[in-house]
Amino acid sequence: MDVFLSWLFSSEVQELYILDCMAYFMYFMAAFTFVSLLFQNVPYGRYASSKYGFPVDVKFAWFIQELPSLLLPLCLVFWTSSSKTSLLPNQLLIGMFLCHYVQRTLIYPFLIRGGKATPFASFALAFAFCVYNGYMQVRYLSHYAEYPADWVTHPRFITGSALWLIGWLMNIHSDHILRSLRKPGETGYKIPRGGMFEFVSGANFLGEITEWAGFALAGRSAHSAAFSVFTTAVLANRAVAHHKWYLAKFEDYPKSRKALIPFVF
Repeated sequence: MDVFLSWLFSSEVQELYILDCMAYFMYFMAAFTFVSLLFQNVPYGRYASSKYGFPVDVKFAWFIQELPSLLLPLCLVFWTSSSKTSLLPNQLLIGMFLCHYVQRTLIYPFLIRGGKATPFASFALAFAFCVYNGYMQVRYLSHYAEYPADWVTHPRFITGSALWLIGWLMNIHSDHILRSLRKPGETGYKIPRGGMFEFVSGANFLGEITEWAGFALAGRSAHSAAFSVFTTAVLANRAVAHHKWYLAKFEDYPKSRKALIPFVF
């Protein structure tokens, strides 16, 4: 893989410049996506529409679209001269990223019960994003990111890591609650209860937003921050859309429950 990267980039200076440009472009994508989603929900799940392409089986779609965020980082870590992977801060941050995508790629898709097929356009865009972000995050961390020797004991790293863990666990627990609403063979929607769903409609989204905010805090880079901002732009919109949908569909939906931020919003 080093040969391929050498063919793509004339020097490490050029590759780092490209990685930085990718991060700043992701900020632009976040702003553009946020505005776009004010007029149109992300077309997958309950908002899926045939106008965005032919349907792709939901389990297959989730597995394939998330796979680049697992395989590409593993290739970058083990099949390139990844000079920073011997350093503990870099190892821990890469571990956080991979931990999420091991669960999201190898476990989550195969636990889905009765999900709607994903339109091809949504599937293709998600796949492209995972290629883009998987390369940007892990190439930077494995080959370029430099941290102070005592970074893992710095309050910023400790706080960020704690937030990442809390968000990761919240996300997994919320997904479990949503799956448990449906018995095998069922396809309808029910009101989620328990965990953070007692406070917000988008508990799973709040978990992932918290997770990547912690990752960005611990990672201290434009690359991790851009990913956090993009995730927030997409998932905050989805949480609000879900909240409105629940209120419209269920007359007995808890009126005290907020969309994304407990007691606030």
